[in-house]
Amino acid sequence: MTQTAPDLLRIAVAQLNPTVGDVAGNLAKAREARADATRQGADLVLYTELFLAGYPPEDLVL
Repeated sequence: MTQTAPDLLRIAVAQLNPTVGDVAGNLAKAREARADATRQGADLVLYTELFLAGYPPEDLVL
């Protein structure tokens, strides 16, 4: 019986500091983090909740 190595899924977690309301700037940060993670062999990059809009979103309407 031969054994094969299991498929691997490399996951990167991007812990970045988004700016509330700066969607374009936050997207640029996300793209930079994705490129860095890809260079390090990641297949999937995870971002925090509401990363693009920034958190907390109440700051946009108050």
